Amino acid sequence: MGMQEISGWGRFPRRFARVAAPHGEAALRAAAGGGGAVARGNGRAYGDSAIGSAATIEMRRFNRILAFDSSSGRLVAEAGVLLSDIIDVFLPRGWFPYVTPGTKFVTLGGAIAADAHGKNHHCEGSFGAFVDWIDVLGADGSVTRASPASNSRLFEWTLGGMGLTGIILRAAIRLRPVESAWISQKTLPAANLDAALAAFETAREATYSAAWIDCLASGDSLGRSLLMLGEHARAADLPPAQRAAPLQAPLRRKRRVLWNAPSALLNRCTVKAFNALYWRQGLRRAGESLVDWDSFFYPLDAVLGWNRIYGRRGFVQFQCVLPTQSARAGLVALLSETSAAGQGSFLAVLKQFGRGRGGLSFPMPGYTLALDFPATVRALALLDRLDAITLEHGGRFYLAKDARMAAASLHRSDPRAARFQAMRRKEGLDTAFASAQSERLLL
Repeated sequence: MGMQEISGWGRFPRRFARVAAPHGEAALRAAAGGGGAVARGNGRAYGDSAIGSAATIEMRRFNRILAFDSSSGRLVAEAGVLLSDIIDVFLPRGWFPYVTPGTKFVTLGGAIAADAHGKNHHCEGSFGAFVDWIDVLGADGSVTRASPASNSRLFEWTLGGMGLTGIILRAAIRLRPVESAWISQKTLPAANLDAALAAFETAREATYSAAWIDCLASGDSLGRSLLMLGEHARAADLPPAQRAAPLQAPLRRKRRVLWNAPSALLNRCTVKAFNALYWRQGLRRAGESLVDWDSFFYPLDAVLGWNRIYGRRGFVQFQCVLPTQSARAGLVALLSETSAAGQGSFLAVLKQFGRGRGGLSFPMPGYTLALDFPATVRALALLDRLDAITLEHGGRFYLAKDARMAAASLHRSDPRAARFQAMRRKEGLDTAFASAQSERLLL
């Protein structure tokens, strides 16, 4: 175990931490045995949730696929397996994850710990809805298998618990049968927020839906958006060229950002110009099209190291969910504040959520807005104001994206946080498993 400077994907904040990369359960127990440990998957949580207060346990060596049942789609794998590994192995056989976040470079354990959501939450729920069981290394070094039917309390608190209930060793999840590696996509321009929300409601039957939103637009154009809907394409509906090998799609050319971009590159003028260009291109793309799975689910994965475009200081993401009844008013206030501040995000995403679940899982019925900003003093001050607006409208915040929220904001937004804190104290988990985030947020 050695000292390293590490961060989340946002590269803010950076902290020196003791890092271990054990191989095998015995070494894992020894590395975590001193307390203050947290598991770290592929480092794609944006903030400080995967930085241990005393020990950061790298899990990428636990990367074996253990079993697969082709009759049910049940996959058993270790926690360090990447979603990209799963897709590479099983998509050619006609299987795909039921739920996926916006990057495939997350581990199975990380997706469970964050209870990751995707573009289909409104109709199919979060990642945890398709987890059959998990094996969790506890504070005493024993391994407990938890499922909705057995040790259900541990199961629910682990989904969305950000690694604070123990270290996930392996899991059984269900994959979706698919006929092709292609997505039938429909792009719907929405001139403003009201049009976007109406389009979401009209498209509730679509399996996948997400909107890029221009957060610098104002006036009658406030919240103008491009809503993308998607369905897994049937093999019979593919053009002849794709129908010959329906489960194969062309590999996208990967680009890599090798250097930190100048801090002045992202400013109101450049972001406004980008948003205007993206909107015009979206108008030209409006209608139906056929796109490969990688482009539809993971557009940013085509640019390796894209987090460097925010410069050496890194970036922060604001992501909240607003309940259905107050979503419109809350989104108007959030977008108006962002537009007036002139610190727009060109990575701004709006999605619709359906029924949530227990534990600390983030989603609830309503709309979620995600905005990225360079980690500047002005941006951090803006995010404090966005927090306040979210609280005023009954919203809550996504821990997997958080890097700077105040503990009072979390606990005011989500009464479950106090229950989670009490459970951890009662069971001795607060000393065994702790992260920079859990200390900051008093979890």
